[in-house]
Amino acid sequence: MPLIDSSDADLDAFDRVCQRLGGFNDRVLPEWADGYLTALAAGPRQMAFEEWLPRFAGDAFERAFADPEDAAQARQALESRMRVLANHLDPEALLDQPEALRLQPLLAQWDDESREAVVREQGAPAELVAQFVTGGLWATGFFDALADFEPDWTPPPDTDDDERTLFEDLLLQVEILVLPEGHEDLKRHLEEAWKDRLPTREDLVDEACFAVQDLRVWWLDHAPRPAPRRVEAAPGRNEPCPCGSGLKYKKCHGKAG
Repeated sequence: MPLIDSSDADLDAFDRVCQRLGGFNDRVLPEWADGYLTALAAGPRQMAFEEWLPRFAGDAFERAFADPEDAAQARQALESRMRVLANHLDPEALLDQPEALRLQPLLAQWDDESREAVVREQGAPAELVAQFVTGGLWATGFFDALADFEPDWTPPPDTDDDERTLFEDLLLQVEILVLPEGHEDLKRHLEEAWKDRLPTREDLVDEACFAVQDLRVWWLDHAPRPAPRRVEAAPGRNEPCPCGSGLKYKKCHGKAG
């Protein structure tokens, strides 16, 4: 599948929607939102807008977009970004070109001044400031979606140890983006995965994006299978109808429609 991306107009619309939602739910910043939607696109099943929206924004959507026309445009902006992310994480394309980096997240470039401005002007909680590094807020959104849909992101019980370890390693490569400097998991990862040189922040972001692509492929083989549906055998035509009417099945519920 050819790679598509959001147009400038689409990105502007997505940004405006997230900014309005952020006025009622302070976690909904554009970068966070893109990470959240990325997790939905990478998961074991595709969800309808009505299923994920309440977890994504709480009641902020209804409060921010009370006018039906505004709500329809906001929905279109969010669903447009979801379609792009689903394209980036198209399983067939990922399998065809496993070395290609298709995922293109929306990441802000942060410095001390821009971090302070978000806290001051948008009312973002001060405890989020530590996550305002390249990719940090995006990864936070990713893991918030995993927490909101934890049952979906729990590997099936029959997953073998090697595959479970792979799954956990892939998640760690995304989690690296939110680990503070000096964290033991971060130091261990850098020693094991980056032996030859110290990676830049951009290197770690690329690594996380490849991990998300691999997670999408991982779920192809490990998505929970629906329980088999038990179908009761119909009674014989001359047997009593199971509804208790006293009639033969052919004279009651076994009648041809």
